[in-house]
Amino acid sequence: MSTDVTTAVGTFVWHENVSSDPQRAQDFYTGLFGWEIEHFKSGDYDYPMISSNGQTHGGFPTVPEGTPPHWAGNVRVESVDDTVEKVQSAGGRLVAGPMDVEEVGRYAVVADPQGAVLAVFQPRGDGPEGAGVFVWDELGTQDVDGAESFYDAVFGWTTSDMGEEYGGYKIFNLGEKGVGGLMKLPDTSIPSMWAPYIATDDVDATISKAQELGASVVVEAMDIPNVGRIAVLKDPVGAVFGLLKPEPQS
Repeated sequence: MSTDVTTAVGTFVWHENVSSDPQRAQDFYTGLFGWEIEHFKSGDYDYPMISSNGQTHGGFPTVPEGTPPHWAGNVRVESVDDTVEKVQSAGGRLVAGPMDVEEVGRYAVVADPQGAVLAVFQPRGDGPEGAGVFVWDELGTQDVDGAESFYDAVFGWTTSDMGEEYGGYKIFNLGEKGVGGLMKLPDTSIPSMWAPYIATDDVDATISKAQELGASVVVEAMDIPNVGRIAVLKDPVGAVFGLLKPEPQS
């Protein structure tokens, strides 16, 4: 991910696995992907970060007991406070914050009108620059039209339809850059949520290893034309994430 402000603002720059059992989550993901854990410490604050290939990509925050497990993508913004106002004006809500983390920046956790949670982040300095681990973010929702209106109002994202052969799947765009996916959930019992896709060289082998480590399969492995091979899993704590082996670019 570029750290240039003009390209990074409005894009996902960090990912957090949120649950009331972060140690179990850390054990699962380090075992599955070979990630290392680095600790950011400031006073009593101890934040385990995902480290891969010498870069940090996300973390495992401590949250109140009973918090539903999920992955929360962090979108870089110019002003957290201004963005929170936009969220609330567009029908979303503030979940936590805004708050400052010393030496890091300012952030808030928000939810869109359908309840999908994400964070907005205003870094001090250049901010995160990790790339190559979290390669896509996807919103599943019952209200596609509402999501399009909300994210346009908050981040200036537009959408483009991939066509009937992709089942009405849409791409969130910031200018000409695709920043995430948008799909209608097939079952009304499934809550609206954002989920990240994590890169892997072998989707099927990763699924097998994930199951050995306690994960379950939500969407079986499949090939998507012009995209690659994907699958969707639920980790042992209950957070949903995808796997992606991108199709080679010609």
